[in-house]
Amino acid sequence: MQRADGLDCRGLTKEYQGSRGRRALDSIDLQVPARGIFSLIGMNGAGKTTLVRILATQLEPTSGTASIDGLDVVKQAKALRERIATVPQEARTVPWMTPKQTVLSYLMWRGTSYSASKAKASEVLAKVGLEQQEDVLTRRLSGGMKRKVMVATVLASEADIVFLDEPTTGLDPISRKELWAYLGTLAKDRFLILTTHYLEEAEELANIIGIMHMGRIVGLGTLDQLRAEVKQQYSVRVAAGHELPSITDGRVTRARSGEAQILTTEDEAYRLSRQLLERGARFSMSRVSLDDIFFHLVNRSDLEGTRA
Repeated sequence: MQRADGLDCRGLTKEYQGSRGRRALDSIDLQVPARGIFSLIGMNGAGKTTLVRILATQLEPTSGTASIDGLDVVKQAKALRERIATVPQEARTVPWMTPKQTVLSYLMWRGTSYSASKAKASEVLAKVGLEQQEDVLTRRLSGGMKRKVMVATVLASEADIVFLDEPTTGLDPISRKELWAYLGTLAKDRFLILTTHYLEEAEELANIIGIMHMGRIVGLGTLDQLRAEVKQQYSVRVAAGHELPSITDGRVTRARSGEAQILTTEDEAYRLSRQLLERGARFSMSRVSLDDIFFHLVNRSDLEGTRA
């Protein structure tokens, strides 16, 4: 299986008609080694799906360039399509087909023989936990199981670049973790580009994480590199409407909702916690997690945008 060398975006911009100047993607520069799992996280409307659709050759950018393994997503789209497989957010199963028929037909469409497709379909459906349902009509399956069928379909292919747009939406926690284990195995010899709303999913799976907000990349790197961006390793989150104690060592970021985040040292975090308890304030204290990093970078971006 051929391995991709890198994902490269330069000034990548997408503006939809009627958007009144608001860009879905705003001059994105992005260089990521094409190995393992690259996860894009962000709120609804951040631009994750637009970026994935452009990279998967389903949508053309307004300006800028993007390439994977040196193949331009616009100029060399045909060559790139031969190496990719995609589970879009809106993907749906065919109601009158079984999971096995769905995967088998997709593999045959990609050029795999009938016998090889049949064996591969059963193998992959078992790995995503659908071995008992492989011959059940998909219209009889739950929403989560239907999503598993769509994921199994592209994972069964020999594509070395796989796009997964929120693949675990609708799955129960056990099924989600089973799929995580399978994706981790596949990432050893493929490049997976994954979008997700679940921050713990990105934290668990991703080699590189990209944090998107308002069409821009506001954070990029390994989890350790993103942690280094915030420097202090303790987070105190204080609900809106509460006055903050005096802070001797730390940085404060506020969300539009009024919630405040204080990034600080362990000693200062405990001192602030005691004062907040005495005041009856609603707050939480923890070591810095991806959720805390996300909060800080997104709200810092909003603040910088306001100042600009």
